Amino acid sequence: MKHRKNQKIIHPAWVILGIMLIASTLRAPITGVGPILDLMSYGLNLSATQAGMLTTLPLLVFAFFSPISSNLARKFGLEPSLMVALIIITVGIMIRSAGTTVTLFTGTGLIGVGIAIGNVLLPSLLKRDFPKQVPTLTAIYVLIMGVSSAIISGTAIPLLNLADSMHITAIPNWAFSLTGVILLPVISILLWIRQVKNHTKPTADIAEIDSHSYLWRNAAAWHVTIFLGINSFIMYIFISWLPSILIDSGYTVSQAGYLHGILQLSTALPALVFIPLMAKIKDKRGMGLTMAILTFVGITGLILMPEQAIIWIIAFGFSCGGGFILGLSLIGLRTHDSHQAAVLSGMAQSMGYLLAASGPIIFGSLHQLTGSWQVPLIGCAGISIVWAFVAMFAGRAQVIKKVNKHANSTADQPSYS
Repeated sequence: MKHRKNQKIIHPAWVILGIMLIASTLRAPITGVGPILDLMSYGLNLSATQAGMLTTLPLLVFAFFSPISSNLARKFGLEPSLMVALIIITVGIMIRSAGTTVTLFTGTGLIGVGIAIGNVLLPSLLKRDFPKQVPTLTAIYVLIMGVSSAIISGTAIPLLNLADSMHITAIPNWAFSLTGVILLPVISILLWIRQVKNHTKPTADIAEIDSHSYLWRNAAAWHVTIFLGINSFIMYIFISWLPSILIDSGYTVSQAGYLHGILQLSTALPALVFIPLMAKIKDKRGMGLTMAILTFVGITGLILMPEQAIIWIIAFGFSCGGGFILGLSLIGLRTHDSHQAAVLSGMAQSMGYLLAASGPIIFGSLHQLTGSWQVPLIGCAGISIVWAFVAMFAGRAQVIKKVNKHANSTADQPSYS
């Protein structure tokens, strides 16, 4: 870890624990809505479009606030900005749980803002404090994201039943269920306070973030951005539409729900495999290509042999989870410093979540137009081939050159270590 002058040294283990706790808050507040979405829709008289917006709204917020998030680091520093993210998520959860339509959407939007800030700044923090452990720590924190999401999703119905058994009437039972996730940001805030006390001001060179706008004109930066964008595009299509695809293939509603849970869990599995591999394999092109091939296999298998859906869903979930880990790791591995990483993270996640927000809409429209899932699924299989091609550029072991305001060159530097 690097420390600024006159700064008290905090043991790296405490910092890593804080990072992992923050990571636990960056997906669970959104995915925990799924199991009780029908009850929420019924209780609030939401239309299908309004219910769908509960999934799309956070993605649109991610896309809008991701580029802005790096400016928070420039003005206030990474640690205080991450604390702001945790507070916003906590407030958003409280508002969302008030039990009305207005508070539901307002709280969901605020949660999206907090998660967007955390998504962008955590890779930058890893790049600054643990530059040699970026791939490994990224794999671990993505694993934490997946596990916490699975836990929150799994406790949603039990919490709802608990509200009924306790005869809680101040708020609807689904609103009580939504409050359970608040433990994650609250615990994170309590641990992160000591880190903020030691990092109350941004470093003098944090203003360099302003000078990294050239990344939007850099081919290598766009390779990483498109790689992460395609991953998000395909993944959120299946998060949104997999149950409907399975039901139309002959599965029951409960079976489709179970398999949808398997999809969520399988996205966390790659971290277990990648943790020992990420630091050893310097050139990530082969790993990226493998993830794209697995995605293609998973989608085509679902088309040709839907009766074996569990196999194809695990393959697909593993590939998309692995692609997400790779994409986040490349932000750190292919950048020169934490400031450049913050800007690339904002750029990649902004474009990625714009694609993610459009994916379910495009996929659903194709289904409505053709009356079948075959055409949109074949389209996704084709996009996975494009993803494989992009992986061969995004995964190169080269660091994007740091360009000053007056420089014209944007060539890459030699391979990273």
